[in-house]
Amino acid sequence: MYIRTATTILLCLLIAGCGTAARNKNENQPPNQNQNQLHSQQAANQEGEKEPADLNIHLEKLAENVPGVQRAHCVVIGNTAVVGIDVDGNLERSRVGTIKYSVAEAFRKDPYGADAIVTADLDMSHRLAEIREDIRQGNPISGFTDEMADIIGRIIPQMPRDTVQPEPDETEVPNPDLK
Repeated sequence: MYIRTATTILLCLLIAGCGTAARNKNENQPPNQNQNQLHSQQAANQEGEKEPADLNIHLEKLAENVPGVQRAHCVVIGNTAVVGIDVDGNLERSRVGTIKYSVAEAFRKDPYGADAIVTADLDMSHRLAEIREDIRQGNPISGFTDEMADIIGRIIPQMPRDTVQPEPDETEVPNPDLK
């Protein structure tokens, strides 16, 4: 019994010692390119997290860069952003839908816009602008949660993650009776 215990402890020390030696050997070598890239990405992720106020501005500018968007208003609460876009009032409904879809598509490509809800309703956009201004003035966000829930509940959201086009099913045979 004593020999087995001693052998097990000796074996563990031997394995631990070899692991330390291997690690020290790697530390003396110059770092390779991949290690530097990983470290840079981690530092960028830690520094790259945006505050809600910065995120508001970022998403508004992203939406305003889409052709047809005159102005955008954004409110971020938690991990959800609601973005109201102002478009020309003389546009047809289908064109407004296309612009809204383009904004959602731009958000899908942006790491901060994936969970944004986009609306082109003028009333909603003005309500979002008022809420954002109240938040800027320092009013507590908790007072706006009911109104934000109402806004989110009223709109039919165009979620950026919903903009992915489905792949056509090549195995499906068209039904001539459906024409």
